[in-house]
Formats: sequence, structure tokens, C-alpha cells
Amino acid sequence: MSRQASKDTGAELAVRRLLHAAGLRYRVEYPVPGMARRRLDMAFTRAKVAVLIDGCFWHGCPVHATQPKANAEWWRKKLDRNMARDRETTEHLVAQGWTVLRFWEHEAPDAMAARVMAAVEQRRTERTRGREG
Repeated sequence: MSRQASKDTGAELAVRRLLHAAGLRYRVEYPVPGMARRRLDMAFTRAKVAVLIDGCFWHGCPVHATQPKANAEWWRKKLDRNMARDRETTEHLVAQGWTVLRFWEHEAPDAMAARVMAAVEQRRTERTRGREG
């Protein structure tokens, strides 16, 4: 498990390159506010947009997740805890007023980047309108 990349994965780097090229700036490995030992892959702090790109195996992708045969019960519990932690993190961020975007590592980077750009733009527009009113 220690050899498994937990940050700067290929999918994350591809999306970050696209967003940076589009002029968006973000924080990388940003701590989840109010939750110890949890991090966001990318955070747009002013817009309050959190981006998480989940690995298919580790986070239980409905399309690509596999079940190890060796030590199956231990792995099932571990992967179930990962998925429960994902739900808890998302719920916490939403309660704090964040927009949470979760993607699977197999999704197309350009599609992910487009959704992130749209969400950031929407949040920025909402913030601007809030100041005017």
C-alpha cells in the first residue's frame, strides 16, 4: 500500500494542468476545514469549491472496483471504511457551505476540468451577486 500514490496521481496532474492553463489557481492537498487528517486534492478556497479525484479501487468505483480474494474480509472492511469516510467528508464540507466535486480516476480529464471551471465560475458569480444585493 505504501507504494500506491496518494497524491499527484496521473488523473490529478492532468486536471491540474488543464485548470492552470485556463487561468484558474487553486490549493493542492488542502486540509479539510474542521476535520483532522483529511485533505482535498484541489481547493478553490474563495469560491469554496472542493475537488476530489478518487481511485477506483480505494474508493469503491461501481464500474471498476475489484474485490481482493486474499484476506477478503479485512479488505472489505477497509474499503467500506474508505467509502464511509468519503461520505462523511462530503457531508461535512456541504454543511460548511462548500461545493464538493468528486470524480473517478477513470473519467476524462477535460470533462473533469470543464465541470470544475463551471462550478468555480458559478460560485464566483453567486458571491458577486451577494455583494451587490
